Amino acid sequence: MSRARADEEEYWHSSKFRAFTFDDEDDELSQLKESKRAVNSLRDIVDDDDDDDLERVSWSGEPVGSISWSIKETASSSSSSLEGRDSSLQKGSSSYAAFPKQVSSYSLSSLFKGRNKLPSFQSLSDALSDTGIKNYAPELRRPKAEYKDYCSDWSPKDTVRRMQRGKVCSLERFRSLQDKLVLLDEAVAGHDGNVITAVLIFLKRTLRREILFRELEVRQVALCHLIHFLKETGEQKLLLDLLRFLDRTEEVALSQYREHLNIQDVEKRREFLKGCIGLPFSAEDTSHIQDHYTLLERQIIIEANDRHLETAGQSEIFRKYPRKASILNMPLVTTLFYSCFYHYTEAEGTFSSPTNLKKTFKIPDKQYVLTALAARAKLRAWDDVDALFTTKNWLGYTKKKAPIGFHRVVEILQRNNAPVQVLQEYVRLVEDVETRLNLATKYKCHDVVIETYKDLKDRIQLTAYKCKVERGSAEEEKINSILNNMQIRWKN
Repeated sequence: MSRARADEEEYWHSSKFRAFTFDDEDDELSQLKESKRAVNSLRDIVDDDDDDDLERVSWSGEPVGSISWSIKETASSSSSSLEGRDSSLQKGSSSYAAFPKQVSSYSLSSLFKGRNKLPSFQSLSDALSDTGIKNYAPELRRPKAEYKDYCSDWSPKDTVRRMQRGKVCSLERFRSLQDKLVLLDEAVAGHDGNVITAVLIFLKRTLRREILFRELEVRQVALCHLIHFLKETGEQKLLLDLLRFLDRTEEVALSQYREHLNIQDVEKRREFLKGCIGLPFSAEDTSHIQDHYTLLERQIIIEANDRHLETAGQSEIFRKYPRKASILNMPLVTTLFYSCFYHYTEAEGTFSSPTNLKKTFKIPDKQYVLTALAARAKLRAWDDVDALFTTKNWLGYTKKKAPIGFHRVVEILQRNNAPVQVLQEYVRLVEDVETRLNLATKYKCHDVVIETYKDLKDRIQLTAYKCKVERGSAEEEKINSILNNMQIRWKN
């Protein structure tokens, strides 16, 4: 009887709720514990060792241990825990003893990881650190700090810095003219050409031309970047408007002249160049434009005539050396080489005559000699090469003279496989003794080497060179004859 009374007294003085103390754990851990208690109590009701293979579901029809069920249970247990705590505070219960914790085979990690039974109890830290199992818990939203890069409240200075680091920035927030100009000034101050160009593209798209040109006129760095950008992208119309606004007439004319490169038809290009002659070029540039137009006009005439001769087969040189390309739109030097190759002997009065081209376009003597020498040496016309350097004085004496130097003449002739006899003739004309010996030795002009050592009265070098010629050759006999000559006073 006394025992039953004691049990009754213990029942009425006990409570499943605990009173509030400052030693309680934090709310989050308390909620987790309450969640585990709710799961354990549910397990005690429905647990059956014989039904392990059956799928357990809640009253709402959701499988026990699923993500949605776990979240709902956690929320309900948390709210009940808070309500119980409030009620215990209001009642002012004097019992501070807590029931011993029950050991459960369920843990919070098993709920969120989709497992409903474990062989042994796991602590909270072990469960949360278990990375070997796939986590099905919903991913929390990223903190706002990570989305800061996508906000649009950056200052012009910060925007330029971000662009320099290669990050994406929207410039559309800069709506007023003042903000756009500040942004441009910050970009120029950053000394980054890519950022300056990007800002200029934005301004070009969002500002009227008059305003853009007026503001760039006082910002020379940005102006130079825009002019270069327009040239590279081929925005010719906008470039011409900008140059006219800046009153740069010569640059306007040059920009218009460059448009001839986009004209493929020869007749249209000629007419376009004819119109460019009246543009406000400088005196020197006007002369070049005139020469370009005259050259293209000559090329059209020469091309038509030579095509007819080549098709009809009336010219031997066209039959022996067919043309590989058209002469149209070729440079002046290429046109001169073409004339020296196919029309070298024509009279000066014809358009295709080399001398006519030299006189019309004022080609310097060095350029003309180099081009004519290359063309005639390619045809192996050695007589023409000889006539090219032969001059007469007022007394009628002939003399060979080369404005480019005979050492260059020898090199050009050797590249065109000139015979040794022709090479020796021009090697002898090289004035510098050391250069003459080097060229004669390099191209095996033995007679020139022997004669040079004889003139130098260098017996040792001549004797040494004797070992380099073939035995029994005419060169060896010539060396022996010189060495045996008693009238020569040798230096050594």
